[in-house]
Amino acid sequence: NVSVPFVLYKLTKSELWVGAATFAQFLPTVLFGPLGGSLADRFDRRRVLMVTQSLLAVAAATLWLTWSAGVRAPWPILLIVAATGVCAGLNIPSWQAFVPSLVPREDLLSAITLNSLQFNAARALGPAVAGVVLAHGGPGTAFLLNAFSFGFVLLSLLLLKQRGGHPTARPVGGVMSQFASALRYVGTQRGIALSLVIAALIAFLGNPITQFTVVYNEAIYHKGNVALGLLAAAMGIGAVAIAPLISGWDEVMSRGTVVRVALPFYGLCCALFGASTNVIWGFVALLGTGAGFLAVISASNTAVQIIVADEMRGRVLAARVMSFTLSYSVGGLAQGYFASRFGLRPTVTTAGVLLVIFAVLLAIRPNLMAHLDDPADTSFRSYHA
Repeated sequence: NVSVPFVLYKLTKSELWVGAATFAQFLPTVLFGPLGGSLADRFDRRRVLMVTQSLLAVAAATLWLTWSAGVRAPWPILLIVAATGVCAGLNIPSWQAFVPSLVPREDLLSAITLNSLQFNAARALGPAVAGVVLAHGGPGTAFLLNAFSFGFVLLSLLLLKQRGGHPTARPVGGVMSQFASALRYVGTQRGIALSLVIAALIAFLGNPITQFTVVYNEAIYHKGNVALGLLAAAMGIGAVAIAPLISGWDEVMSRGTVVRVALPFYGLCCALFGASTNVIWGFVALLGTGAGFLAVISASNTAVQIIVADEMRGRVLAARVMSFTLSYSVGGLAQGYFASRFGLRPTVTTAGVLLVIFAVLLAIRPNLMAHLDDPADTSFRSYHA
């Protein structure tokens, strides 16, 4: 996630190519999301994860082999990134649906927070390491270490003890008809539908800033690879710092209240990063975006996991992942285009301001946000008709 934008910007000096990498990574995730959701609801989720993680390892190794062979054109890199996106589309729904099978229901909030935290902890540590690796070993070493890292994921999956794993009822019909039934189901659950909207907002307007840390570091801050690693790690550090508070907020405030507070804070920090002119300002703003992001994602994702009927879990989570990744890919491409036309700082700052405006519009409707606290759906019925 650090080395690919780094390489593309070094090769092209174009923000548009950096945005294209985000688009290439996440659009296939959207296209293959329905199939991934169907697999999560039809087969043992651990086995699905073993296969998809193995495929991701192959894609990572291919990226290393391509770079080691001396290929320095952006298109082959984008194609491999797109292949990674295909594998991710098959993997993510099972990964998300797998979490509830690991803990008792009363511990689900903490489990989901930890699931988000492990991702953000990796974003804190990984980019910092990446900056050092890029400075001393170059992109090839970074790509090789990434390929090796999947061995730890596969070993963890083998060692995990689960309380379940097989879906309680297998869906009927083809992949698209199964996914259509999930979308109809989402339409009956306002809390889940609102969570999808929130995911789309933060992905389209907020998340693309992660791809621009490379450009900010080189073109605006004029710093080296170590500073790049620290900037890329800042969001993860902010998330790790706020995680202990988030894991216990359900006893203090509702999920809707958490989102109502954290979403405008996240947007404000995105705008502050966009307007930044030095690395210290940027680092502090990214700390805030990491904290705000984890709070919003944990609360909204917990709402989905608690509300959804287990028979629909994989496909509904696939819909949420698709909402996030489609918005992220389009947002990354759009912001890359506008940055190349109108400048990077105005583009990122405007996106953050727009996110604050949308967050305020949601916050002034407490009855709508209250649906994030809807109870579990225990009256599931078939939505195939």
